Amino acid sequence: MTNGPRQRSSTAGSGQDAAAEKEMGGGVALKKEIGLVSACGIIVGNIIGSGIFVSPKGVLENASSVGVALVVWIITGVITAIGALCYAELGVTIPKSGGDYSYVKDIFGGLAGFLRLWIAVLVIYPTNQAVIALTFSNYVLQPLFPTCFPPESGLRLLAAVCLLLLTWVNCSSVRWATRVQDFFTAGKLLALGLIIIMGIVQICKGEYYWLEPTNAFEPFQDYDVGFIALAFLQGSFAYGGWNFLNYVTEELVDPYVNLPRAIFISIPLVTFVYVFANIAYVTAMSPQELLASNAVAVTFGEKLLGVMAWIMPISVALSTFGGVNGSLFTSSRLFFAGAREGHLPSLLAMIHVKRCTPIPALLFTCLSTLLMLCTSDMYTLINYVGFINYLFYGVTVAGQIVLRIKQPNMHRPIKISLIWPVIYLIFWAFLLIFSLYSEPVVCGIGLAIMLTGVPVYFLGVYWDNKPQCFNGFVNKMTYLGQKFCVVVYPAESRSSGNEEEGEEMKEARSPLSTEDRSIHKSADC
Repeated sequence: MTNGPRQRSSTAGSGQDAAAEKEMGGGVALKKEIGLVSACGIIVGNIIGSGIFVSPKGVLENASSVGVALVVWIITGVITAIGALCYAELGVTIPKSGGDYSYVKDIFGGLAGFLRLWIAVLVIYPTNQAVIALTFSNYVLQPLFPTCFPPESGLRLLAAVCLLLLTWVNCSSVRWATRVQDFFTAGKLLALGLIIIMGIVQICKGEYYWLEPTNAFEPFQDYDVGFIALAFLQGSFAYGGWNFLNYVTEELVDPYVNLPRAIFISIPLVTFVYVFANIAYVTAMSPQELLASNAVAVTFGEKLLGVMAWIMPISVALSTFGGVNGSLFTSSRLFFAGAREGHLPSLLAMIHVKRCTPIPALLFTCLSTLLMLCTSDMYTLINYVGFINYLFYGVTVAGQIVLRIKQPNMHRPIKISLIWPVIYLIFWAFLLIFSLYSEPVVCGIGLAIMLTGVPVYFLGVYWDNKPQCFNGFVNKMTYLGQKFCVVVYPAESRSSGNEEEGEEMKEARSPLSTEDRSIHKSADC
C-alpha cells in the first residue's frame, strides 16, 4: 500500500504526483485521541444501554429464582471477561480497526470476513441503533403523554433528530464524540450507583427477604434446564458491546497498553453494576412485581425515591442517548475498515481533510439507521440475526487458536493461556446448540440472511474484470462523494504496514485532484 492517496491519471507515475502523494500521505490520517478513560467509556457505554434500567427481567424469568438469576449474571460476566481477554490478545496482535471483522478476515479469509461485515451492515447495527434511538424518544416523550402512549410518528421523528444530531457531533470531531460518550457513561453509572446505594440502604433497614438463601433459591416456577440455558443466553446478550473498543484500535492512544487495560477495568465494573443493581431491585420488589413491571428502574424509583422518582426515566433517556452515540462511533469504524479492505465502496474508507473523521462512513451508518426507522419489522430482524452475531464471537475466538497454530512465532504483546479461549468456546457452543434446538426456524432465517452475502461477495469483491462502464460509474460517484464530503483516503498507519490492500482500493484510491487536496489540507491532522 502506498503512503497516501494515489492520483488516478495518465501521469500517475510522474515525480510530481509522487511528491504530492507523499505530502498528502503524511498529512491526513485518523487521529489517536482515545485515551484510557474514553476507551473505558466506549466499552461501558455500549454494554450498559437501557436494558438494566428497563427490563432486566429476561434472566430472572427464565432462571426461576432470584438466587439462580444472580448466579447467571455473575457467570455470564466472567465468561464475557474471558471473551474480552481473548479479544485483547487479538487486538494487539492484529492492531487494526474493525474488530472481529478484521480478525476473521485475516485468519479465515475474505469471504468469512465479508459475511461478518454483511450481516452487520445489512441488519445488526442499523436495527440496534434504531431501537436504542426509539427507546430514547419514548422516555423523553412519555411525560408529555401521561395517560397514553406517545404517537408513533412523534417517536420516530425524535429518534431521527437524535441520530442526526449525534452523527453531526461524530462528523465534527473525534474529541467531541468521545467527550459526549464519557459524559453520558458517567451519567448512567451515577444513576446505577444511586440504585445500588438505595439497595444498600434497604438492606440496612432489614429489607433483604429475597436475598436470604432459603428464599433466594425458592423457585416461583419449576426449574427447567432449557429455561436456565435461555437465562444464560439472555445474560450473554445483556453484556453485548464488550468487543466494541476493538473496532477503533487505530484511534487509541498507545493501544498495546490501553486496549487491555480498558477491557480489564470495564468488564469487571459492568459485572459489578449488573449484579448489585439486580440485588437492589429485589430489596424493593418481589420477583412477581419485577416481572410485571415494564420499566423496572422506574418502578424502583417510584417505590423508594418519592418526589425524586423522575430521576429514573431521565437516566434511561440519558443512557440510551449515550448508547446511540457509542454505537454510531464504533459501527462507522467497522464500515470504514471494511471499505479499506475493498469489501465496501472505497468512499467509505476516506476521512475529512481537516477534521480527520470518517464522514462518509458516518453518513452511511446514519442513513441506514434512518431507513430502518421507516420499517416496522426491525424487532423481528434483531431476533433473526442475534444468533448470527453471537456465532461470530465464537468464530473469532476460535481464530485465536488457529492463529496460534498457523503462526506460533508471531509477535504477541499479550499472550494468554489457550485454556481461556477453550473455556469460552465450550460455553459458546453450549448456548449455540441450545439456540438451534429451541428456535431452529429463527436461527435458520438468520443464517439465510447471512448467506445472501455470498453472491454479493463474488460479484462485488471477488470478480475483478467488471465492465468498464461500471468502473467508470463507480469512480465518478466516488469523485462526487469526495467533493461533497471533502474527504481523501488517509495515510496508512505504520503499525499496519503489512496489511494487504483491498482490490477495489487498489483500483481507486482517491480521484480528488492534487489542487483540491492542497487547498483542503490542514495542519490539524
